[in-house]
Amino acid sequence: MADRSAPVGVMDSGVGGLSVLAEIRRLQPLESLLYVADCGHVPYGEKSPDYIRERCRRIAEFFHARGAKAMVLACNTATVAAVADLRERYPDWPLVGMEPA
Repeated sequence: MADRSAPVGVMDSGVGGLSVLAEIRRLQPLESLLYVADCGHVPYGEKSPDYIRERCRRIAEFFHARGAKAMVLACNTATVAAVADLRERYPDWPLVGMEPA
């Protein structure tokens, strides 16, 4: 069982996921959150699925190494390309995708 005080990791390819972060904060005001905006690799829509999966794996590793109890992919493109791969890699870690939005 994950530590209830552990953060939830939220990622997006840019800053659009800030609206998802704000909604999580509104619904769960006491939740600890980590946010990654992968702005150095935006836009994901122009990248190959393999490239997107690799970026998402790296971000997942970042969150996992910091003890995140769950991960939210606040990006439709990342969800479509990578959530199945991440669920295979981390079968006991809650992963929330945004597809459909």
